[in-house]
Amino acid sequence: MQGLSEKIVFSNREGIELAGRLEKPVGQPIAYAVFAHCFTCSKDIAAASRISRALARKGFAVLRFDFTGLGNSDGDFSNSNFSSNVDDLVAAAEFLASKYDAPRLLIGHSLGGAAVLMAASRLSSVKAVVTIGAPADAAHVIKNFKANIGEIESHGYAHVNLAGRKFTIKRQFVDDLKSQDHSGSIGTLDAALLVFHSPQDSIVGIDNAREIYQHARHPKSFISLDGADHLLSNKADSEYVSETIAAWAKRYLDVVEQGESSIQSEDQNWQVIVQNTDHSLKQKVTAGTHTLASDEPLNVGGQNLGPTPYDLLLAALGACTSMTLRLYSQRKKWELDKVEVYLNHKRVHAEDCAECENANGKVELIERVISISGNLDDDQKKRLMEIADKCPVHKTLEGHVSIVTTEIQPQ
Repeated sequence: MQGLSEKIVFSNREGIELAGRLEKPVGQPIAYAVFAHCFTCSKDIAAASRISRALARKGFAVLRFDFTGLGNSDGDFSNSNFSSNVDDLVAAAEFLASKYDAPRLLIGHSLGGAAVLMAASRLSSVKAVVTIGAPADAAHVIKNFKANIGEIESHGYAHVNLAGRKFTIKRQFVDDLKSQDHSGSIGTLDAALLVFHSPQDSIVGIDNAREIYQHARHPKSFISLDGADHLLSNKADSEYVSETIAAWAKRYLDVVEQGESSIQSEDQNWQVIVQNTDHSLKQKVTAGTHTLASDEPLNVGGQNLGPTPYDLLLAALGACTSMTLRLYSQRKKWELDKVEVYLNHKRVHAEDCAECENANGKVELIERVISISGNLDDDQKKRLMEIADKCPVHKTLEGHVSIVTTEIQPQ
């Protein structure tokens, strides 16, 4: 199932607006992640978009964004450096924490991998870090403009061609790369680490993966991307990476799998489980093997990430109504082509409700309008409208319902 994609704009600590895209699953995310792209690339490079979208299909929400001066982000690339990239990453994580939920997973491709290793120490929410074709030292990228170093040193800057595009590299950029303590940051990483690297990577050699792995503490893992190029140009390689990340990350993020609950009861097979763990109004609704989200609108304190509880109630009635009409018409062998059910819920004064038994105060009113099309005569349509009132959810809502509530301790 395809996820949802949302354009995002947020500001870094310098007030520069950065452009991003949040890939979200259809249901409530099991965890939020930030994806950092490669040197002079953008959030829309194939590897970044493919991996982010694939992870969204697996239940993760992934924010990929353009570093300062790249892609659709504001700012001047020539005034940025590796340290500002790390600051941008932290700003992205803080944005997620303020608007959605703090990220527990960081993913970095190439130089973005070096950046997430540095940023992780500044983000207490991060429990897992993934690098893809990352250098062990950010200064590794200097080799991309090695021929221009003399000019940069003598003039303070140089215009260099990288992947067919012209960039201005300043001396401060080079000095900043050289000043980073990568072995120290990797050695003190307080998160699980997964290192992806291709033995055939001609841009960042496989020895970089060895160095990262050796400096890191456990838990750490290495996956060889045999046959892949540095940019993961082959779609299958990106799919493999996303599949592996999804399976690996769940081990360290304490996520609750779809259809599972932290509350277990040996004598109950729950039809629906609703969970909330992040202090917001968002709810994860698990119905059998299906997961969806429920939330409230922005104007009442929610984030509008899913239908409201009353929307879900109306959806249950509408779906049951349509299913009942379909099953009845099939049994009768009637030519019913299309059913549409429109619903509203509101509270009205009892005297305004001709169908309500209670004559005092306010009562709950559900308006249901049904559209039926097909090769049907008037008697058949009339009968289907009668059958609509016999759908199980309709009968439940109009019947006397007892709700028995008990408390159970989570395990």
